[in-house]
Amino acid sequence: MSIDPRTLSQLLQLQILGKLNLSSDNSSIPSDDTLDSSFNDLLQSLLGQYAQTQPASSDPISTTSSLLASGNFGFYPPALSGPSSYDPLIEQASSQYGVDSSLIKAVVDAESSFQNHVVSSAGAKGLMQLMDDTARGLGVTDSFDPQQNIQAGTRYLSDLLRNYNGSESMALAAYNGGSGRLARLGITNEQQLNEKYGLLPQETQRYVQKVLQLKNNY
Repeated sequence: MSIDPRTLSQLLQLQILGKLNLSSDNSSIPSDDTLDSSFNDLLQSLLGQYAQTQPASSDPISTTSSLLASGNFGFYPPALSGPSSYDPLIEQASSQYGVDSSLIKAVVDAESSFQNHVVSSAGAKGLMQLMDDTARGLGVTDSFDPQQNIQAGTRYLSDLLRNYNGSESMALAAYNGGSGRLARLGITNEQQLNEKYGLLPQETQRYVQKVLQLKNNY
């Protein structure tokens, strides 16, 4: 299913506006009835698109609940798909290490949502989620420094791309799951990756798919 992100954005904005209690002059603010009507119109449009790809249902409440509960709107949020404050650093690293800037952005987006102080439960840090041992091996002294993190993460990604003959899928699987895991599974090229994809951890499978989809947004 493919839903125009602008439609979802309008739905959320209208939902929020409908819940605001404004103490100032409300003469320019739509009434609650108008907001409710607009919200319902957009929701019906959204559900109409959803229904085209689903079996007919006699229970619209169940259909609506399933859609909203799943959050499966067929796209990744586009808010981070444009230029970011880290673009100059990304372009510099892209030029230095020969890695497509859109791939770097997609990895940063998937790893940290462009938040440079993120620490994962496993201890990975910063924009490109570098583990301490990896960071030290790449000469990083502060994983939370955006320039160091992006430079090191891109260099690591470049090494993986070179090791796997330019295969982005292989490089991403190794970036997330580790080169050692791929070797233990007997995955050394993209054909073997496709054949044994189901043997990878689900997290790694989702990661590769997500990054490649995000890359198309940049």
